[in-house]
Amino acid sequence: MAFDGMFVAREDDPRQDGGAVGELATYRDYLRNYRLTLELKCGDLSPEQLAARSVPPSELSLLGLVRHAAYVEQTWFQRALQGNLDEPRPFTSSADPDIEFTGAVGTPACVEEAFAAWRHEIERAEVWLDTQTDEDMARTVVYNGDGATTTVRDILVHLVEEYARHCGHADLLRECVDGRTGE
Repeated sequence: MAFDGMFVAREDDPRQDGGAVGELATYRDYLRNYRLTLELKCGDLSPEQLAARSVPPSELSLLGLVRHAAYVEQTWFQRALQGNLDEPRPFTSSADPDIEFTGAVGTPACVEEAFAAWRHEIERAEVWLDTQTDEDMARTVVYNGDGATTTVRDILVHLVEEYARHCGHADLLRECVDGRTGE
């Protein structure tokens, strides 16, 4: 069902349009909206449709993107920004570096696990973000075990970029699954 070029009717769209004041609030607004966009792109699909690799030969699927988003949230918010380098990473395997995508199978259990992990990591990220201020954006952090550094700002911009790129993938994957298009 089309809604004048939108994925959902404007009055039902959970995404907000701007209004954020300040640097941190702007990052949070973009992250929230991209997270919601990915969730909307996955809505109303069966486990099999979510796991469909609809753009061969790519291993990408909507379910794989959700698993990847859980990994990304945990990697940057827990490991990089908070230094929890020993924390186990979701959806990883030394035997299969693409397990986020190759392990995305069309079962209810796999779908439940992926969305639960993603939502859990988002909740943890939001708890951390609640402790930050605009002044924290320039703070330098060591973001890996090799001692590489960057700023909180750079990591948050990277997360917005990561979601933007993958929401673009989700647009194409969803259209290939059932023809549905829109924002």
